[in-house]
Amino acid sequence: MRIADLAGQRVALWGWGREGRSAHAALRARLPELALTLFCSETEAAEAAALGDPRLALEHAATAARLSAFEVVVKSPGISPYRPEAQAASAAGTRFVGGTALWFAEHADDGTMARTLCVTGTKGKSTTSSLLAHLLRASGLRTALAGNIGVPLLELLDAQADAWAVELSSYQTGDVAVSGARPQVAIVTNLHPEHLDWHGSQQRYVEDKLALVTGGRPRVAVLNAADPVLAALRLPDSEIRWYGDAAGWHLRGDDLHRGALRVMDTAAMPLPGHHNRSNLCAVLTALEAIGLDAVALAPHAARFQPLPHRLQPLGERDGLLYVNDSISTTPMATLAALALYRERPVAVLVGGHDRGLPWDAFADAMRHEAPRAIVTMGHGTVAQNGPRIHDLLAPVAAQGGFALTAARDLAEAIAQARAALPAGGVVLLSPGAPSFGLYKDYVARGRDFARLAGFDAEAIAGIAGMGIA
Repeated sequence: MRIADLAGQRVALWGWGREGRSAHAALRARLPELALTLFCSETEAAEAAALGDPRLALEHAATAARLSAFEVVVKSPGISPYRPEAQAASAAGTRFVGGTALWFAEHADDGTMARTLCVTGTKGKSTTSSLLAHLLRASGLRTALAGNIGVPLLELLDAQADAWAVELSSYQTGDVAVSGARPQVAIVTNLHPEHLDWHGSQQRYVEDKLALVTGGRPRVAVLNAADPVLAALRLPDSEIRWYGDAAGWHLRGDDLHRGALRVMDTAAMPLPGHHNRSNLCAVLTALEAIGLDAVALAPHAARFQPLPHRLQPLGERDGLLYVNDSISTTPMATLAALALYRERPVAVLVGGHDRGLPWDAFADAMRHEAPRAIVTMGHGTVAQNGPRIHDLLAPVAAQGGFALTAARDLAEAIAQARAALPAGGVVLLSPGAPSFGLYKDYVARGRDFARLAGFDAEAIAGIAGMGIA
């Protein structure tokens, strides 16, 4: 569905974050006379009203009956199509689309797809997307970095670029499939349980995530051979290029290899942890897929600016290193963070919004690979999983492997972590859960961690290179 196809239809917008605002601007630019209804909160309604759009009606209750009154609803990514009211409206004939689907449909036949590289995965998609854009630019291509990473694609609807590095969350991957577009390359980094509250089940999460390569039918699918779900995929409409195996781009310790060829040592690269260096293998595989000399471009990764809130060392205070991994929203991400500091005494701060992810594998790992201390957060606060994690870990901690304490908030958690560590220790914020309920987002949580630890929260940089450069 292209934007022009909305002319003469009953159309609503659902959600008024940055994605919703960009959708409104794009529709209004292409269809100035189109009547629109916006479903949003009262606070958002005041902001929308300030635009002075006479053809924009505002409503607060997105009920099944009201949604069913529209032929098309352009929804923001964070709104699940599996919500009961959305399901009921779909059954009544309402079509739900995202802004990502509109962008892909607009560019499906104009040549843009031939230079569009999409990235998804449970973890590592932002680093992979940013690193991809960095190396594309190093090759001399004017490159757009957009999507879930922070710049909605519709904000760049009419922009021109030589290449597009597009990050897609599991909320957006299905948009590519329904758009009819076929991106040149799609990277999938890994699959672990996440966003079960949005998708409804682990099976549906995997299906939705993989829609980028199953329904999206990219010309080339770049897949992680080390991920068991991805390794079992068969994609008859796409060429598959693997990374992480001996035949392609892979790591042997810190050494980066292309097949049998040793390319370089990655120890000094600004990519902390084996998982981040694995992302470099994904990027180099994608660059080869579009005909670039990946071996020649690989050393340019040394000038990559790491993303904030992702295993970000803030500095030392009173003999302790503080590391901000606020982006960590799954137990697997917390395990990866702990692996990076295995040789040092660590107190890790875990817990956040409870969306039902299991922590059993994490608890099992703590029987053999526990840090010095684990502090569970959110005790006394509704909808936080800290107490559930604490109860799961208590029998393991009782065996004497590590100290386990409970904190109400981040300030209390930091104090408990400090008390548990000797000089040379690491206070690691890697919550394994979203920030909702206590913070607006992971960025706000990371900034508060920096402030409470005694660092300048404003000095935590944003993501470099977003947009077109």
